[in-house]
Amino acid sequence: QVQLVESGGGLVQVGGSLRLSCAASGRTLSSYFMGWFRQAPGKEREFLARMDWDYTGGNTFYADSVKGRFTISRDNAKNTVYLQMNSLKPEDTAVYYCAAGLVPTMTSSSYRYWGQGTQVTVSS
Repeated sequence: QVQLVESGGGLVQVGGSLRLSCAASGRTLSSYFMGWFRQAPGKEREFLARMDWDYTGGNTFYADSVKGRFTISRDNAKNTVYLQMNSLKPEDTAVYYCAAGLVPTMTSSSYRYWGQGTQVTVSS
C-alpha cells in the first residue's frame, strides 16, 4: 500500500513551465510503476506519461500530446516522482493526477493508488 500527495499545480502563462511533485509514503516507489494523468471538465481521464522502473533501469513512455514538452522522473532517495511541464498551452488546463500500479500500462483503471489531484491552469 502506498499513499500519494501531489503539489506544484497553479496558474501559469502560455509558454511557461511547472513541475509537479508526487511524494509517496507507506512503501517505496521502487515497488510500483508510476504514471501521470490529467482530466479536463467533461472529458475522459487522459494518459500523459509513465515510468516503468527507477532512474537506472526505468523506461519512459509519453502521450503524443505532451511528447517533447513533458518529462516524468523519480527520485528514489526522496520517494518522489515528478512531472516537468514546459511550453504549456491553454489546452493543457486540467486536473493532474499521479498514480501507482503493478503493471506498466496507459489505462487509468490499471493503477491502484492515486493522488488527490492538482489543478493546472494555463492562461491564454
